[in-house]
Amino acid sequence: MNSRLLCPLVRRYLKFLASTLAGTAVDMLVLWLCADVLLPDTYGMKYVVSPCISFECAVVTNFTLAFFYVWPDRVSSPSPRSYLRHLAGYNLSCIGAFLVKLLLLLLFERLFHWHVLLCNVVALCFSGIINFLMNERIIFARSGHRVGRS
Repeated sequence: MNSRLLCPLVRRYLKFLASTLAGTAVDMLVLWLCADVLLPDTYGMKYVVSPCISFECAVVTNFTLAFFYVWPDRVSSPSPRSYLRHLAGYNLSCIGAFLVKLLLLLLFERLFHWHVLLCNVVALCFSGIINFLMNERIIFARSGHRVGRS
């Protein structure tokens, strides 16, 4: 890959990382609220239901930033219809990354008996790369096969 292509990709990845911090903050806040404040203190609620709820909140946050900040040049038209169609595809692609995150979260809890928040942060580090690649190559792809084309 030549430097003309690499530099924009690196810039886009840095924007993605910056925008992901907002999603991570939402994920962690909602996870804490659900796991330690709002939901019953059971294993299923703390380690399965709470991460599912926090994940969906983070998905909407991350997608909105991706749509308007990270990949705006690849959006065919910034209309509400395009936004919702991209969001649907994005949400589906995030399911794979979420399953990786959830499996890693459960693995780390089993192996190290860490708190759910620490397990979540470590798992997010691994699943973040999957998210970027799915966005770059599928959701906001350069080709004419973009999800959400109007």
